[in-house]
Amino acid sequence: MSCSNDHIGGEARRYGTATIGDAVARLRTGGLVAVPTETVYGLAADSTDPAAVAEIYRTKGRPDFNPLIVHVLDLDDARKLGQFNDLAICFANALWPGPLTLVVPKTANCPVAAAVTAGLDTIALRVPAHPVMREMLEASGLYLAAPSANRSGAISPTTADHVARSLGPAAPLILDGGPCERGIESTIVAIDGSDYRILRPGPVTPAQLEAIAGKPAATVTSGKIEAPGQMLSHYAPTKPVRLGAQAARSDEYHIGFGPVAGDMNLSVSADLAEAASLLFSALHHAEASDKPRIAVAPIPEGGIGLALNDRLRRAAYPE
Repeated sequence: MSCSNDHIGGEARRYGTATIGDAVARLRTGGLVAVPTETVYGLAADSTDPAAVAEIYRTKGRPDFNPLIVHVLDLDDARKLGQFNDLAICFANALWPGPLTLVVPKTANCPVAAAVTAGLDTIALRVPAHPVMREMLEASGLYLAAPSANRSGAISPTTADHVARSLGPAAPLILDGGPCERGIESTIVAIDGSDYRILRPGPVTPAQLEAIAGKPAATVTSGKIEAPGQMLSHYAPTKPVRLGAQAARSDEYHIGFGPVAGDMNLSVSADLAEAASLLFSALHHAEASDKPRIAVAPIPEGGIGLALNDRLRRAAYPE
């Protein structure tokens, strides 16, 4: 099969055995595949193949100090790569498969390529819920490194078309699984003994984590990059973004929320989960519009709003 810009769509082939087979064959020979997850589309490669991992960094234009998340089929596979204490196991049992990434110490014989963990002694692991990604993991038997399938720092992709437009000629085979249900990247939690830290907010909220752990997250004190999504400028359109905008200026595409209508509304009913599922799609629409600037209505910080505002602040930095 050619490694050109192949796009597989249509319900008949979307989850077909031949399509998954093509993707698995590509992965096993060091190629890349863009695949849907419940959060965003990922750019997947065999995490144990240094050349394939290097190709992820090249395709995305990603800094080599920014580690990758490794996707595995279940907790048993995760424990072959990372060391899970009681707290980590509690989180995994409660929230996997799902949009939670756990950062734990690597095992002594962890087989992933050194570039995956960016020189750290920890590894970021996730068990995804999306049926296409799960089928690929099961069929391939691989541990898949899979950052978002877009140019580094740009708006994350929640549809196959977003992947194609962001990566352009560099886009690999794309499995079209339709729009991503959650729409924002996973919550990332670092396990520090009996404590935990939230490195990146996401669909799993602090309240959910506290209910499982029996205590709130510890304060993040490290200034170093420990996981994806921690750079100040990230998820960013090419246009300036203004936050907290109740109304738009004449040169702005306005993303609304609740009673603030905007040109496109994330959720007329002010449902934060709905807003999360549409956030990156709205930013893609705004970037494609003829307005040179983007304005976003205020979004409350509670629950998933914490993750929404995290993504928006990084998209708007610096304004």
